[in-house]
Amino acid sequence: MADMAKIKEVRERTGVGFGDCKKALEKADWDIEKALDVLRKESAVKAAKKADRTASEGRLAVLISDDQKRGAIAEINTETDFAARNERFVKFCDRVIEVAIEQGDATIPLLEDEKNELVSAIGENISIRRVATLQTEEGVVAGYLHSNGIVGAIVELSKDVGPINKNIAMHVTADNPLVVSADELPEQVIARETEVYKAQALEMGKPEHIVEGIVKGKLRKFQSESCLDQQVYIWDRDQTVGALLGKEGAECERFVRYQVGESLE
Repeated sequence: MADMAKIKEVRERTGVGFGDCKKALEKADWDIEKALDVLRKESAVKAAKKADRTASEGRLAVLISDDQKRGAIAEINTETDFAARNERFVKFCDRVIEVAIEQGDATIPLLEDEKNELVSAIGENISIRRVATLQTEEGVVAGYLHSNGIVGAIVELSKDVGPINKNIAMHVTADNPLVVSADELPEQVIARETEVYKAQALEMGKPEHIVEGIVKGKLRKFQSESCLDQQVYIWDRDQTVGALLGKEGAECERFVRYQVGESLE
């Protein structure tokens, strides 16, 4: 005879459906802990079966330590936007970022079992796609997550500049720079842009002797749009991010910006 109290407890502890909880308890002779082991094993099997299904929806999580010395950002994917709004999925994202700020890249394997259990409960493939952390001794780390939960950033600054800390993270989120400064742009990126601009100028019938000048001008524009310190600051269009931080005696050392699903098919 079914023990409803035990079924309820297993369901509350796992989030798995009523029928699966009952079956697990039956297999475990109505021992709750053994039933949890049964479900854990079954969730791993179910997760493996769903692993080849594309998970391109989801949400980000961002967390900054109280002392502003550490920050983390993570992308957790699922198959549908509906599942991404599931309360258990949102709580799992919170769990991921709490582990991430301490464990960094080790977060993904550490939470494999918990992820598999959630796959079993929600019925969709779930992936902790990527995790990044920033840590500083002398400066500060700030972060921003847009209200839609799908785009955000963490930044490392050389010194604490008050409200500007978070504003820089918001700027990175909004304007999506590639690098902090021009000297960080990969040579292959410069080469590719140069080739494209040259081809465009020649296609428009521009004479060879002025093509070089056109290419240089377009490269300057590309840098002003792609390099954080050259971008026009979103809160004050009369100055660049680099100029703003320079007035405060600060620099942006590094940043990480994520957007859910970017680069995924």
